[in-house]
Amino acid sequence: MLLPSGFARQHSWELTLLHRVLDGTVVLVALWLALEVYGVEPILHYKLAAVISIVSYSLLAEWYGLYKSWRVDSLWFEAKTIVIVWVLTCATLLAIGFLSKSSIGFSRVAVIIWAFTTPFMLVGLRAVIRYFIRHFRKQGFNTRSVAIVGGGKCAAKLMAIIARSPWMGLRVEGVYDDVSAATREQGAASVDALMAKVHEQVIDNIYITYPMKDEEKIRLLLERLADTTVSVNVVPDIFVSDLLQSRWRSIEDIPLISVFESPLFGANQFIKRMEDLLLGSLILILISPLLLAIAIAVRLTSPGPALFKQRRYGLNGQVIEVWKFRSMRVLEDGPNVPQATRNDPRVTKLGNFLRCTSLDELPQFFNVLQGTMSIVGPRPHAVAHNEEYRRLIHGYMLRHKVKPGITGWAQVNGWRGETDTTQKMEMRIKYDLDYINNWSLWLDLKIIMKTVFGGMRGKSAY
Repeated sequence: MLLPSGFARQHSWELTLLHRVLDGTVVLVALWLALEVYGVEPILHYKLAAVISIVSYSLLAEWYGLYKSWRVDSLWFEAKTIVIVWVLTCATLLAIGFLSKSSIGFSRVAVIIWAFTTPFMLVGLRAVIRYFIRHFRKQGFNTRSVAIVGGGKCAAKLMAIIARSPWMGLRVEGVYDDVSAATREQGAASVDALMAKVHEQVIDNIYITYPMKDEEKIRLLLERLADTTVSVNVVPDIFVSDLLQSRWRSIEDIPLISVFESPLFGANQFIKRMEDLLLGSLILILISPLLLAIAIAVRLTSPGPALFKQRRYGLNGQVIEVWKFRSMRVLEDGPNVPQATRNDPRVTKLGNFLRCTSLDELPQFFNVLQGTMSIVGPRPHAVAHNEEYRRLIHGYMLRHKVKPGITGWAQVNGWRGETDTTQKMEMRIKYDLDYINNWSLWLDLKIIMKTVFGGMRGKSAY
């Protein structure tokens, strides 16, 4: 049975884990074959070497981006990266052997066979995986819809490359431009039509091919696209500033700058999910008595349910249900949701305490285990607030390139609570985008520690 179109995208971190396991298996099998060929007993020394090599290779592979998407890159470039990572892995083993004076216990010939055969086997594995993935893409599975904005030779060349390379899994949905007489003849639709399709989430990637003399036109388009979660590539561009995780890429000999990209893909996505599952499960176990006590207190002190579920925007702008302990006498989730203010009559006495201490957010650890939220990330806002601020603040929707979090960089830096001015929300967004641009596991742990020991600061948290 063939995989459905969205399967790989929905399960990318599981597939990345599988790829890591396969690479580790190749390293292990290559060592076993080398020992079998040369007739060497697999004593403890070799088992330790296998473990060290697998761990070193995995860490170095992550550093060199070996588990990112190679959809538009050549096998040759991927193979060179594999060789570099393996050479550094061997150098690590040699250094450990030299410092521990344990190298004398190894068969030189068996180790050399292992060192030379492993990269060929790893490249071979990648070639096999590429063959099957490209086969599925040619059949129309695991594809990405592409829109090209602009015209001219660059756009024509890009379309030609995509057309003759079905293995990339890129499907040109249409060409868009300002509808003039010239572009009508080329069959281009308007940019307004493009924005409509982007908001309908039928386009995955946009390639902007305007000539560099149209700098202002590109800037205006990027400002409009900043209110979406679509991935944007400029072909080419050297002037764009304030980019989100921008990096150089290419399709054959056409240079691209990838803009508005999430840092959480491949290995990073896997690490983030493992962080959420492990820490989330541990925290839920530790706070379960507190959760029960708060739930009982909410029910006893005011009429209504213990939990309040509110629609908010999650990853890629998808609507999710966020869980909270009910802290108000009302359950507002409509098109107009007033923010809580000082001495807000809607807030119960217990709710005031829960909101000031952020204890009302604790049920969101269930959202974390569900996969709709992370422990750390930009705080989700009510849908009504999102629709209000996305029109007022440039780049507001870029915060939805990652999952929303229970705590975040903005919150531990004091930007929490009521945002009664646009400037306050702009500062919160500034910290959210700074977090996305500089994401790392260590930054997440730092934010968690600040939250635990310092709380989520904010004088306007009502």
